[in-house]
Amino acid sequence: MLTYKQSGVDIDEGNRAVDLIKGKIKSTYDNNVIGDLGNFSGLYSLKDFVGMKDPVLLASTDGVGTKLKLAQMMDKHDTVGIDLVAMCVNDLICQGAKPLFFLDYIATGKLVAKQVEEIVGGIADGCKMSGCALIGGETAEMPGMYSNDEYDLAGFSVGIADREKVVSGQNVKNSDVLIGISSSGVHSNGFSFIRKIFLETYNYKLDQHVEELGMTLGEALLTPTKIYVKLVLELLKKYDIKAIAHITGGGVIENIPRVIPKGLGIDINKSSWDKPAIFKMIEKFNAIEEKELHKSFNMGVGLVLVVDKEKSDEIVAFINNREVKNEVKIDEKYNNLLKDRAYVIGEVVDTHEGVKLC
Repeated sequence: MLTYKQSGVDIDEGNRAVDLIKGKIKSTYDNNVIGDLGNFSGLYSLKDFVGMKDPVLLASTDGVGTKLKLAQMMDKHDTVGIDLVAMCVNDLICQGAKPLFFLDYIATGKLVAKQVEEIVGGIADGCKMSGCALIGGETAEMPGMYSNDEYDLAGFSVGIADREKVVSGQNVKNSDVLIGISSSGVHSNGFSFIRKIFLETYNYKLDQHVEELGMTLGEALLTPTKIYVKLVLELLKKYDIKAIAHITGGGVIENIPRVIPKGLGIDINKSSWDKPAIFKMIEKFNAIEEKELHKSFNMGVGLVLVVDKEKSDEIVAFINNREVKNEVKIDEKYNNLLKDRAYVIGEVVDTHEGVKLC
């Protein structure tokens, strides 16, 4: 007799994966999560937000991209879940939304329960770091679509904001200041280019210890994306933040113009912040034009705030002196995830549009 397992789908292994991840998922729950695991949909109460004048739901979805290929090559799966959450919630916070809940989708050629546990463990960590609940997800075993060692991740998050407090960028004006907040490294964009540079052009190995990085190349490249949610929520309570840009694919050159009015441009002092070691390495190769670097990578700036010039120094000082609570157990190699560093990196101008690197 034929069985589903003979076609490559192991339902029993899927059930074992669910058993392994139950505790990690429940660790992200807050008082608004309704019901338990196993429902056909996740339930989340909005009772805590009934005091908002005009509550608006915001939603974001994203993946991790080809960074997953490195995780699979290294058989290291405990950090990419943080990346998945970060890519969604960092977009939500750009409009001032508090993330409420998160859902994940894992597609794989052959489901391995232990691997799923590692991935979801990272997703749970990311949810804790951003203060949202992991209320559901889907794990799909798809032999013939993926090889046995391959998987892909997608995430979806919903946040809430009072409409009158949504960060829109509409009141950005000439002479406003840009504050750049440090990235933890490459984050989750540009990894096809990263593989081309390090693995194909310069023949580095992922397990090769690199003195400038203080770890292996693979470990450095798998440094998780920094999550900025709790920092920005604190800032929005204290200051008028006019616009926020998450520096993802397209770098500062393409992402900042998305959040400022037409007719205005940006001048950026490209030497005004400290770059992570991985970007200093890439610059030393002297093989990529400067504009291409700043269009392909975050180059050390993961988030940009646009603020009044008069408040910029105070905001920078607040960020740099802020105490960060460590809510998840993170490898000490990645301690830079837990400390934000802010810099004044440029200003808004009315003499040109787009971004000029100075």
